[in-house]
Order: sequence, then C-alpha cells, then structure tokens
Amino acid sequence: MSNRLGQMLPPAGAPRDLAMAQLANSVGDGAFVVTSALFFTRVVGLSTAEVGLGLTVAWLAGFLTGVPLGNLADRRGARGTAVLLALLTASGVGAFLFVRSFAGFLIAAVVYACSQTGLTAARQALLAGLVQPAERTRIRAFLQSTVNAGLAVGALLGGIALRFDTETAYLTVFAIDALSFLIAAALIRRVPSISTTIRVKGEPRLAVLHDRPYAVLALLNAIMLLFMPLISLVGPLWIVTRTSAPSWVVASLMIVNTLGVTFFQVHIAKRVKDLRTAARSVRYAGLAMLAACGVFATTAAHLSPAMTAVILVIAAALLTLGEMKLASGAWEISFGLAPADKQGQYQGFFGTGPAIARMLGPALLTTVILGWGPIGWIVIGALFLGTSCATGPAVRWAARTRAVKEDATPSLVEENVA
Repeated sequence: MSNRLGQMLPPAGAPRDLAMAQLANSVGDGAFVVTSALFFTRVVGLSTAEVGLGLTVAWLAGFLTGVPLGNLADRRGARGTAVLLALLTASGVGAFLFVRSFAGFLIAAVVYACSQTGLTAARQALLAGLVQPAERTRIRAFLQSTVNAGLAVGALLGGIALRFDTETAYLTVFAIDALSFLIAAALIRRVPSISTTIRVKGEPRLAVLHDRPYAVLALLNAIMLLFMPLISLVGPLWIVTRTSAPSWVVASLMIVNTLGVTFFQVHIAKRVKDLRTAARSVRYAGLAMLAACGVFATTAAHLSPAMTAVILVIAAALLTLGEMKLASGAWEISFGLAPADKQGQYQGFFGTGPAIARMLGPALLTTVILGWGPIGWIVIGALFLGTSCATGPAVRWAARTRAVKEDATPSLVEENVA
C-alpha cells in the first residue's frame, strides 16, 4: 500500500510541494462543489436564479482575467503571483461566510473565480519553470492524480455537511475551504522562485492573443472540456429523470471518475512524450467520449434498474478514460507550444477552457441531451470526436508557425550584424 502511495506522489522537492499545495486546495474545492448550491440558497439566502446568474458572471470575469493574471506571473514572478492569488482565493471563500446579499455574493464570487483562474495559470507557469520540458506532462499527471484524491476527501466532508444539513455544518465546510487555500499559499511559498521576463520593445503586451494557432487549440480544448458538466450536472439529471436506475447511482459517476483519475492518470500520461503523441492522445479521448455518450444513450431504453446501473458505470468509466487521455494530450500541447518566457499568459489563455465549459456547458448540454434524448447524446459524442480529430491538424499548424519563427531569427541577427 505504501509502495502504491509512493508511486502516486511526484518526486521530492518542488514538484511534491506543488502537489501538496494542490491537494490542500482540492480538498476545499471538493467540499465547495458538493455543498455550494445549498449553502448559497439556505445560508446566504439567495434564490437559485441569483446563484446561477452570480456564478455565470463570476466565471465570465475569470475567463477575461486569466491571460492578464498569467502575464503578471511572467513579469512579476510566478511564485509570488501564485501565493498572492491563493490568498485572494481564500479571502473570496472567507467572504462567503459573512455575505448575506446578492451584491456581496457577486463580489465574493468574482474574487473567487478570478483568483482561481489566475492561480491555475501562475501554478502552470511555475511548473514550467521548475521542471524540464520532457518531464512536465508526467509531473502534471502526478498533480492531477493528487487533485482528484483531494476532491474525494473534500466531497466526503461535504457529504457530512449535507447529512447534518445545518448552517453550522455548511459554515464549517466553507471555513475549511478558505483554510485550504491558506495552506496552499504556504506550500507554494516553499518552492524556488523562477526568473521573470522582460517584454521586448515593440512586442504585444499579451502576445498570446495574437497567436492564432494557439487560440484555435485553446478553443478546441474548451469544447472537449464540455465533458465536465456531463459528469457533474447532465449525467445526474439524465439518470434521475430518464432512466430506471436508482438515484444512488448518481454518486457512482463521481466515484468512478475520481478513483479512475487518482489511480490511472499518471500511467496514461506516460505514453505522451511529444506533440505527435499528444495529438494522438486527444484523438483517442474523442473516441472514448463518443463511446461513453453512445452507452449513456442506451440507458433510455426500458431496462431493469440493475442492468441500467451497470451500463451507467461503464459509461462513466469510458468518460473518465476520455478525460485522462484528453488531459495528458492537452498538457503537452499547452506547454510545448508556449514560448518559454510567456508560459504564464499562455497557460492563462489555455486555462480559460474550464471557465468556458462552466459558463456555456450546462445550458447547451441540458438543451441537447435532455431535450433530444438519445439522439442528443450521439450529437454531443460526435462533437467530441470531430473536435478531437481537428486537434492534430491544429497542432501541426502551430508547430509550423513556430518553426518559421525560429528559422527566421538567425537571418535577422545576421542582417543586423552585417
């Protein structure tokens, strides 16, 4: 058991400190996800419409600030920026303990979403600066495995709060969430700092916004990330309203997903070593997600509750496989195609995918899947497959543009010297 645990942890030093930092705040995130809806309605006193509007606005703000905050990490230092944003995230969560109005909730939610998005970009930049390029995807897989273990623990804490269903229980969970980001800030502060970059005169302040191939890849990744609402929202709604499975099967989606990523993400990421294998991994992700959607579609038939439950577990396993394949490929693509001195802003841009999925996914997927039924599942599966197949050509396009820039640089230097 201890040997297995050791295999799940990254090497000692900066990678392990980063993993422990993400473990800390993922415990808080897990508890937040499970309890936030009831906390905001029962404790804060908001309507469900107010909660939905507030979170949509907040994640829109997070989407817009990801690149500037990533650029701040490049210019001012990734470690210091990550520590600051972890502290700001803690303050946003802490504010939820005291706000009792929509305006206060909205301000706290915006701080939380912006800080979370920026923190992700700063941590990615820090990882890129501390780890050799050949090791980044592997170390990122260790971190993702750790994150899922933390989410499982956090979800358990949230489940305990739901069991008591009291204001004190919810307040305790949110206090733990705020504390988790303070612990994360302390752990990030332990890792070495990395060098900052100086903007070249005449260069765009946010160069990533002018990098069209990278923008296309970020968009394709955001579309693939629509699998996230499938697990957290649409899948559970489908199970409860359109299948004969018992309601407890809803929990199996998260259990299969969390355990799958925790134990197998590192192993799957080992197969991704360069941009070519990364594109192939994303393509396999599309196939797995199409298969998962197809399996989900069959559960609309009149099957026995037990048979339906088994089929849903298979669908969850296929979706989890797709998630792990996608993550492994996306990490290599996002790191490998970003300039070394602009990892912060590039990771901030690529990292807007989850915010887009959270903003647009629920409305789109509930309309298509719950509205169209099994055909809707097949349409979404086809969307995943088509997007994954488009990733390979987009990666080759991006790689060519970088090769042209690198080939052009020496001639410019020679011309200046002459």
